Amino acid sequence: MARRVVGVAALVLVSALTSACTQAVDGLAKAVQPDVTKVSGLEITTGESGPKPGVPDADLRVENADGGEMDRLAINTLADVSEYWTEKMPEHFDGKKFEPVKRLVSYDSTGAGVEICRTNTAGVANAFYCSLDDSIAWDRGDLLPMLDDAFGPMSVVTVLAHEMGHAVQYKLGAQGGVNQATPSIIKEQQADCYAGNFFRWVAEGKSKHFRISTGPGLNQVLATMFFIRDAAGTSAEKQGAHGSAFDRVAAFQFGFAGDPKRCAEIDEQEIKDRITQQKFDAQDVDTGQGKGNLKVDDRKYLQLLEESLREAFKQSGATPPTFKQGDVACTDAKVTSPATYCPATNTVGIDLQDLVKIGTPPKRGQKGGIGDFAAFAEIASRFALSIQKATGYPLEGPAAGLRTACLTGAWAGTTTDQKAKLRLSSGDLDEAVAELLADRSLIAADVNGTVVPSGFARVEAFRDGFFDGSGLCTRKYSG
Repeated sequence: MARRVVGVAALVLVSALTSACTQAVDGLAKAVQPDVTKVSGLEITTGESGPKPGVPDADLRVENADGGEMDRLAINTLADVSEYWTEKMPEHFDGKKFEPVKRLVSYDSTGAGVEICRTNTAGVANAFYCSLDDSIAWDRGDLLPMLDDAFGPMSVVTVLAHEMGHAVQYKLGAQGGVNQATPSIIKEQQADCYAGNFFRWVAEGKSKHFRISTGPGLNQVLATMFFIRDAAGTSAEKQGAHGSAFDRVAAFQFGFAGDPKRCAEIDEQEIKDRITQQKFDAQDVDTGQGKGNLKVDDRKYLQLLEESLREAFKQSGATPPTFKQGDVACTDAKVTSPATYCPATNTVGIDLQDLVKIGTPPKRGQKGGIGDFAAFAEIASRFALSIQKATGYPLEGPAAGLRTACLTGAWAGTTTDQKAKLRLSSGDLDEAVAELLADRSLIAADVNGTVVPSGFARVEAFRDGFFDGSGLCTRKYSG
């Protein structure tokens, strides 16, 4: 995050509320909430994800293949994705038939290069679709093994389903809404969405070679989307831009919840309305934690956070909680890390040591925390519980967890104004995605720290609040 200092009024937050975010919390709204035991209508499952055992490998012609595990994984993926599009393209695009990709190429970026799409693949750790010869190529030597090691085999499926999405764009032509002049961010968002279409089909048990749970399995897929995001500070208008993690996950989720027509509708206007990816600006200072990252244990930043939360939810009429650092004793809730909400005393307790662990971004090549926004959002989530208590909502259970994620997103939405003293900076929403996908994330947890099991649902609820404000949170997740 970034701060904006104006004279001696540095600790007074300038209101960043937009019309969408100024709705009062709606008391005990009776709106019908989504089924919190499901993900886009599917039951939340925790079974195995990955290749189905005992299924014969697909038989596709692949150039330069070595017959190893990565090539088998890639071939089986492309066979199943092709089957999906053979079925769905005619169904959703006026009977248009899906023509299989003409050329499949495996290569090892650590070995001798091969010529594909006017490019020598030596040292190119990538997977890509090339419209010049209607080909899909992948690096079996570096990229695919790295993804498999980090996130499991379904991460490889994710990347190749995305590349097939580009092939679908090419084959749809005008029906796909893109051409050679279309900005890359639109093409990439569509391809992420098309990958979401395919994964819905897998989750429904229709894939021959793969299975995925809608709980941990989809969490790993979304973590892959986080990994392959654009770097913080990259402009969405840059040629070759793929999208931030927040934006890429959104596109994937639109595809998972919708049909291929929804993906083809992603156009320039939607990108202008929805894309959050931004460049760093002069206000995004480097405090020693990396550009745009504040020191979360600095008293002045914690005070700015408290002020921003009070401002964001002032129209609820709730008495704001008191912030306390150090040990907190709660008589009616479990102590949670790095922040705790105690309903009996209306207090938010903060464990600075644990907060720093989350709020300190890792150095290159090292493990570490995430960043300042991830840490601040943990505190914001406990503040959001105080608003729910004051307005009559239960603080335990999955609905409370999703409502908390949504209200935390609503607070985040109030920090987008350039005049705000505590302001969203490039990469902050990606930090939110990373923290929301963590096993112990408080952003989508109830008062006792019980986390909603579906990372998919957590991110979706946060995004609801970010774009539509607190009013939607209390209507959609009324509990």
